[in-house]
Amino acid sequence: MLTSFIAFTLIAAGAFGLAPPGPWDRFNIAPKDRISRPTIIHSIEGNVRNADALIGSGTATFNGNGSFVTLDFGLEVGGRVFFDVVHSTGDARLSLSFTESPEFISPLKSDDSCQQIFTMDGDGVQSLPVPLGTGKFMQTVRQQRGGFRYMTIVSHSDGPIGVAGVGVENTFMPHWDDFRAYTGYFFTKDPNFHDSDFLTKLWYSGAYTVQTNTIDPRSARQLPCLHWANNATGGLVDGPILADGAKRDRSPGDMGISSHTELVALNDMLPSKNALLVMFATQDPATGSLQYSGPPINAKGSDTYIAWSLIGTHNVWLYTGDIEFVHDVWSNYTKALAFLESQVDETGLMNVPQEFSQDWGRDGGQGRNIAANVLLYRSLVTASELANEMGEVRLSKAYAANATALKSDINNLLWDSTAEMFRDNDSSDLIPQDGNAMAVLFNVTQTREQVKAISKGLTQFWTDIGPLSPELNDTIIPFVGGFEVQAHFIADEGERALDLIHREWGYMLYTNLSVQSTLLEGFTANGSLGYRAAAGYDFDHAFTSHSHGWATGPTPAMTFHILGLGITSPQGKTWSINPILSGLQFAEGGLETGLGWFGVKWEVSDDMLTVEISTPTGTSGTVRLPGKGPVTVDGIAQEETNVRLRGGEHVLKRHV
Repeated sequence: MLTSFIAFTLIAAGAFGLAPPGPWDRFNIAPKDRISRPTIIHSIEGNVRNADALIGSGTATFNGNGSFVTLDFGLEVGGRVFFDVVHSTGDARLSLSFTESPEFISPLKSDDSCQQIFTMDGDGVQSLPVPLGTGKFMQTVRQQRGGFRYMTIVSHSDGPIGVAGVGVENTFMPHWDDFRAYTGYFFTKDPNFHDSDFLTKLWYSGAYTVQTNTIDPRSARQLPCLHWANNATGGLVDGPILADGAKRDRSPGDMGISSHTELVALNDMLPSKNALLVMFATQDPATGSLQYSGPPINAKGSDTYIAWSLIGTHNVWLYTGDIEFVHDVWSNYTKALAFLESQVDETGLMNVPQEFSQDWGRDGGQGRNIAANVLLYRSLVTASELANEMGEVRLSKAYAANATALKSDINNLLWDSTAEMFRDNDSSDLIPQDGNAMAVLFNVTQTREQVKAISKGLTQFWTDIGPLSPELNDTIIPFVGGFEVQAHFIADEGERALDLIHREWGYMLYTNLSVQSTLLEGFTANGSLGYRAAAGYDFDHAFTSHSHGWATGPTPAMTFHILGLGITSPQGKTWSINPILSGLQFAEGGLETGLGWFGVKWEVSDDMLTVEISTPTGTSGTVRLPGKGPVTVDGIAQEETNVRLRGGEHVLKRHV
């Protein structure tokens, strides 16, 4: 039962160390408790007396058919709305409408969360029961709204209706009692952006986005649906699942980025683990294939999403050390990998069939696609490591050999020496964003020169508000943008990585079209919300999600690269620290695993880089600092620039 599960996990969460307090805490936008209240009256229409009571105390009275008030909760919230009906009349009627973006505030309809429709009115409104009696109203689990910032209360009768005590019981993070109890943190000042706190704000926005995507498995989206209904079963697991979005896509699937965000901010991999259990349960026993979304959506036909489930299994093991989890899914895991490998043809590459070419929405996913083959390569590399942990040495060696061969064949077939980037496939001259960014991220490149060339080449797709993906017309896709950010960091092009973050995430976090708290699924070249408008979303701009975990790439990227923290064996038994200064003057932060706290604090002053590190006793790792000349550790000069250290507290310095 969920009740007993919650009690257990709340006790367990108390054992985790919280991030240290500091000035970064004011950027943690998560609610202080499960109840959120509106903070601003956005607009009033008609005759509403004492409307300010809806954000304070007292009673607001709606007088007249068509009178309404739009309330602003200040940020993305999601759950069961409640309020008191203080007085009513025999013919009293109220309705509620919701939206994440202010663009779709309306007394007649909500933004769309269930189905895309060009009239942008698929969800409609929630009409309260008639007759409207006095007392407390609260949405049922089915009626809960998964994600919104603005709520409009509309009167549909002439008689007065008194409303007070408006709020929402947030239903995300069902296993946490304190939404702000982060185990990780990040803090810096950005001298090259109009808001010097932007990078810190963005880190916390990513963390909160993933929180809003973490749901009770019994509050998934019903399909088919009328308006919206959030009481479907998202999988037969006991505990929270990591879904793709808040208002929409309330089922497991996209975890290529959001699982890393879970680690660096929350040290809570349980939702990812449960989501993966759901995905492995979708396996076709005949072929070994997995679905690319869990129930109730149950979408099929994506080799890349199968690969993401395999890679995600390694992420959960790496961050938790939970080998029992790997053991539980191992049979399904190896069958799914065998399904992908069965598509490798005489070229040595996986030849993706049309029926398994679905991806994040891109065109041209079939054939010897670079992105799909990079993900197969990463699946094989991580599978080799897991097989070794499982004691299957021969299988581990076979996976490693297949990965080595695949890497060589990808470079031989798809590297374009003129463009100095990878082609999308062997029958196309298209140079993609996704496959090139992931080729750097997952080490499919063979030389440092390739890495540098790809990083530079990716900038050809940039606009003022982010890269325009060649793989899908008129699309800026933060999922892929997150991989590109990491690719630039890996290329030691930290300032280029921040330039991209400034453009893409700077737009989405500050534009008045967005929810300005959690992160957008995607947008277009002119900044509109018409993401995938002509590619599956039926020109329904109201369908775009404003809280999508796949858009949180900068959050783990800043921890892994600006701080330079890397977990290289389960729970950080071994680690690496390689800060990329990126034109910043200082940065600090850290993360926690089951072994303890990993922290980094660095500052540049008078051409001297000083780095303070803290890692758990009993661990060991390597520190590599940028700069010139010798590295000193605790005041002692070192012969090597790559310094091996035991866990504990250390201070390192180097001229830059």
